[in-house]
Amino acid sequence: MILNITNITIFLLLIGLSTMANVSVFVSYICTSVGSGKKAVHLILIHLALTNIIMLYSKGMTMEALGIRHFLGDLGCHIFVYLGRMARGLSICTSSLLTVVQTIIMSPRASCWRRLRLRSTRHVLLSLIFFWILNSVISMNLLLSFRDQGTNTLQLLKKSKYCYFIKESHKINNVFLTLMVLRDAVFQGAMGGASGYMVFLLHKHHQHVLYLQNSKLLYRTPPELRAAQSVLLLMLCFLFFYWTDCIVSLYLSSSLKNDSLTIQFQEFLTLGYAVLSPFMLIHRDGHLTECCHAK
Repeated sequence: MILNITNITIFLLLIGLSTMANVSVFVSYICTSVGSGKKAVHLILIHLALTNIIMLYSKGMTMEALGIRHFLGDLGCHIFVYLGRMARGLSICTSSLLTVVQTIIMSPRASCWRRLRLRSTRHVLLSLIFFWILNSVISMNLLLSFRDQGTNTLQLLKKSKYCYFIKESHKINNVFLTLMVLRDAVFQGAMGGASGYMVFLLHKHHQHVLYLQNSKLLYRTPPELRAAQSVLLLMLCFLFFYWTDCIVSLYLSSSLKNDSLTIQFQEFLTLGYAVLSPFMLIHRDGHLTECCHAK
């Protein structure tokens, strides 16, 4: 009982603080965009904060940590499980777009990255709309698969304590699983390529700075390079939680034991990026803002 109350308290505190941080990022970048004109990076960061808020509340409103049975009903299970799956996909796509746009901003004019027409707000907005459509379609099967646990009269596979998952045919399951894997592979591939190129540019810049220091010359780091460091930290944070979650999920699916501690750890991993990313943005906000004004 005491352990359950502790879990509830930690869960609510985590959701509350991280939601406030994401709202702060969301509002601050909207205000900055209004004051200085629309910026592509601002729009992506606003969307990332919104995605984090949706993920946090979709997870929180399942009430799994609060122990309230049959709270959601069929409609609640449909909405919040669907939003949670869609927000996870939006987080992957938005993080990838942020990395690519930041790479375009800092790339030399002769670079092939400059040929990508993603710097304008219009192109970014169209990309975000496409992400919503894509992830809505990929998550569509969940609208027919979840029901409130209180209405479960069949012996079906459970997803959680309060919603159950109706077994789909192998064909349908394989189609949606393939779409999810392809989405993750494509966007993480783009993220990895853009991040690798950013590391290369930062390495070249570091060598240039060392040369100027040896020559006793002063040189100020361009704001887009400082912003690139912030974006790389965000990407490392995302990849850590994503792949750790995958490893833990594989362990749980192959394990015969119902390890409650590992399950709780996985619950945190699904929210880890949404929890930490706004605090990283707040801490390094000046770097990203300077980059946007430098565009």
